[in-house]
Amino acid sequence: MNPKEAKQRIDKLRKEIEQHNYQYYVLSKPSVSDFEYDILINDLQELEKRFPEYADSSSPTQRVGNDINIDFVQVEHKYPMLSLGNTYSREEVTDFDARIKKIIGNDYEYVCELKYDGAAISLTYKNGKLLRAVTRGDGTKGDDVTANVKTIKSIPLQLSGNNYPEEFEIRGEIFIPVEKFNEMNKQRIAEGEQPFANPRNAASGTLKIQNSAIVARRPLDCFLYFLLGERLSYDSHYENLVKAKEWGLKIPEHIKKCKNIDEVFDFIEYWDKERKNLPYDIDGVVLKINSYNQQEELGFTAKSPRWAIAYKFKAEQAITRLLSIDYQVGRTGAITPVANLEPVLLAGTTVKRASLHNADQIELLDIRIGDMVHVEKGGEIIPKIVGVDKSQRYTDSEPLNYIKNCPECNTPLIKNEGEAKHYCPNEYGCPPQIKGKIEHFISRKAMNIAGAEATIDLLFNNGLIKTISDLYHLKKDDLLKLERFAEKSANNLIKSIEESKKVPFHRVLFAIGIRYVGETTAKALASHFKSLDALKNATFEELTQVEEIGSAIAESIISFFKNDNNIKVIEELKKTGLQTTVTKNEVTSNKLSGNSFVVSGTFTFHSREEIKSLIEENGGKNLSSVSSSTNFIIAGENMGPAKLEKAKKLNIPIISENEFLEMIK
Repeated sequence: MNPKEAKQRIDKLRKEIEQHNYQYYVLSKPSVSDFEYDILINDLQELEKRFPEYADSSSPTQRVGNDINIDFVQVEHKYPMLSLGNTYSREEVTDFDARIKKIIGNDYEYVCELKYDGAAISLTYKNGKLLRAVTRGDGTKGDDVTANVKTIKSIPLQLSGNNYPEEFEIRGEIFIPVEKFNEMNKQRIAEGEQPFANPRNAASGTLKIQNSAIVARRPLDCFLYFLLGERLSYDSHYENLVKAKEWGLKIPEHIKKCKNIDEVFDFIEYWDKERKNLPYDIDGVVLKINSYNQQEELGFTAKSPRWAIAYKFKAEQAITRLLSIDYQVGRTGAITPVANLEPVLLAGTTVKRASLHNADQIELLDIRIGDMVHVEKGGEIIPKIVGVDKSQRYTDSEPLNYIKNCPECNTPLIKNEGEAKHYCPNEYGCPPQIKGKIEHFISRKAMNIAGAEATIDLLFNNGLIKTISDLYHLKKDDLLKLERFAEKSANNLIKSIEESKKVPFHRVLFAIGIRYVGETTAKALASHFKSLDALKNATFEELTQVEEIGSAIAESIISFFKNDNNIKVIEELKKTGLQTTVTKNEVTSNKLSGNSFVVSGTFTFHSREEIKSLIEENGGKNLSSVSSSTNFIIAGENMGPAKLEKAKKLNIPIISENEFLEMIK
């Protein structure tokens, strides 16, 4: 294929793939199977690799993100991103309407939209291409998150047609659909990571991740609802949104023009009930004057436009009596107070228990046993107590004294500076912590040892296991003495334990239960350090050079390996034959041994990931950022300017792809 033919094929593939993205992510009407879609993407990636002169930042292949950590640049908004005034009452909406009439008379119409519970974003398009994506920030300036936003497939990188303005801005909300959010949280819990509190926090936090390859794996979506520019198609809000839909932009379908305030209230009442059936979270309705000329006439306050207001729905609440409080001890020793309630119907389900979060929250709300409490079911994983009806409080009620000792082992609790939760420090003597660690160790994504929670209870209560290493000393005869074990079940457990010795190192690392080290983090650490011993001896600086490893994780790892009990268990595990080193993709040479590399830019013969693999296969180390411990920078086209400047400042050699390949020849 000659370059001309390649260019034609690349253009055709890009157009076809974006059309499939529009059909699937905007219209929810897939036009090809996943398999067919993947073939098109692979074809395009291969052609772009063979003909790099046709690289384009708007290509669909850019949606996978890249593994360069970026520092977000602050960008000044061309048009300030002001917040809307909020109200929770019909009376205030009526007052708002009266103020509108007083200024512009009776000839106007509202546009009613749903208020999406996500993260505000501003997109700028120039000549039909996505130029920039900026967060709200302080309303005047926001973070440039273009690389992250490009991974969201419902946002077109290239607009359809050719009748769009040369340059315009469109604003909207980035969110995570509820079903996708629940799936994501299940995955995080299975990997031993902290679940997100709600979809809004997850969406907002994801936008601020500095590695767009991670962002690409999150199920972000986006609705767009407000255009700004000097040469828009119409001088009214609603009509411009309809037009923007023709350009491939994802405009919400639930928008209505209303001629008067009664129609507005009909819209509000309908969606207050119907919102439960939406696949995403909303928390209200937004009213906007449709005419741009009238918007301009109404103007702005210092904080918000006078031509728009947000009506917020009341959170779903119920009131019931607090009967008692249980204090649960987690695998990490964290104490979680849980309220036992008189059963009450809330959002279609019967609620008997609710979160109390921590001692600070209990003290703040002055919660007491026997109180009538307000229970709210919002975006949280389980219902929470948000208030107390003190008018119904018993006259002899007393302030609640938060427990001072662990409810399981009676050890005095501690509270770390900067943390809200109390902890039981008796890590190796507190039964729920011990059993929790073992249950985590045997879980499917860790060592995958067939043993349910009841089995762990049985083995622990009979003194057969006290640590995870004790599993490898179980004897069939010991099991047969227990009530629930017969010949077959005993054989199965022993066989499953033996099979776990083949589990690769990264899963062993995940299984041993270092705080904050989930499945993904364990893979990154295993790939970088290659062995448990190397990880154990790593310094703080070496740890934070690894992709996705921040200061909290690094400190947790160092603390784990300083504990004599942990070291003893690990030494016992080594003796059992577990995989404590990387066995796959073994080092093929030591030509790069002792050298650390930073890879930046795009390359001719290999992808960035392939170069990183070659570094590791030849005994070198990959670093994510430039520091004094970097030996070489392998620079391709479009190397990050910050990395280049730092490399020159530290006098670090900058080599080309060819020079690197010569090193490992």
